[in-house]
Amino acid sequence: MLLEDLQVVLKVAEFRSITAAATNLDMRTATASAALKRVEANLGAELFIRTTRQLRLSSAGEKYIPQCEQAMLMLEQAKQNMKGELDIIDGDLRLAMSSDLGRNIVIPWIDDFMTTYPEVSLRANINDSNLDFYRDSVDLALRYGSPNDANLYGFKICNVPRLLCASQAYLDKYGTPTHPQDLASHNGLLYQLNDITYDVWEFSKDKEQFKIKMKGNRVSNDGELVHRWSLSGKGIGLKSSLDISNDLLSGKLINILPEYSANATELWLIFPSRQSITPAARLLRDTLKQKTRVILQQLIAKGILDKSVLD
Repeated sequence: MLLEDLQVVLKVAEFRSITAAATNLDMRTATASAALKRVEANLGAELFIRTTRQLRLSSAGEKYIPQCEQAMLMLEQAKQNMKGELDIIDGDLRLAMSSDLGRNIVIPWIDDFMTTYPEVSLRANINDSNLDFYRDSVDLALRYGSPNDANLYGFKICNVPRLLCASQAYLDKYGTPTHPQDLASHNGLLYQLNDITYDVWEFSKDKEQFKIKMKGNRVSNDGELVHRWSLSGKGIGLKSSLDISNDLLSGKLINILPEYSANATELWLIFPSRQSITPAARLLRDTLKQKTRVILQQLIAKGILDKSVLD
């Protein structure tokens, strides 16, 4: 019996669908169906009861699948332990990233990572939509905000302040805000996710809170596009300091109202299971921590961020 066939069976049990299991494993549905049939033929028993509407475990499947899961977990853990002891860094990193951070910051780091470790391959999923590990066929995700699902595993990479930004050309033409209330008269470059437009910007200073309802003629569900609009002088954006770090350091974007703090976030590397935390994934985690720390230190040295961000 092939281990690859058993992996298919476990995915079918997880999703209660041969098609969904095939999608997650990046294979044709017919291939997954054939693997399931081979395992059932080898066992001499049907593991699933198939109807036109659903697929559920048979009595044999209810007994076999949990034991199979445990056996596969043990084999995978033994494999990863061996690689860790031998310093073997390889495998396929199926990584999801947000659009702006992924394209402009992280991908160059991973290119260097793969040059150092040529046995590592990458499948990049770059978008800003909410991630579903079961639907999107990824093994790890670099996302802003801590995981809100207790079944997921995550490592915090760094703190990430959010900053108001605009080009000097925009500020020369429309003036530089000196108080959060001034933002109401400016063109906000707005971000939208899951049909929710984030047009209420919140700030604090000396325990005083400010909520500003922004108006703007540009809205996008792509964070990189908001970044581009900011660079081209179309308005004022509220962005992750990591996303715009290169432009802040070069002076292409100006940090507005630095004495007022916007709601900060955190960058996390998230996994759907312990088995996804391979030696390559752990090394990538350490690389991300080191790289982001360097950027934050550069922003601190230029007076854009406070050193407390490293806490």
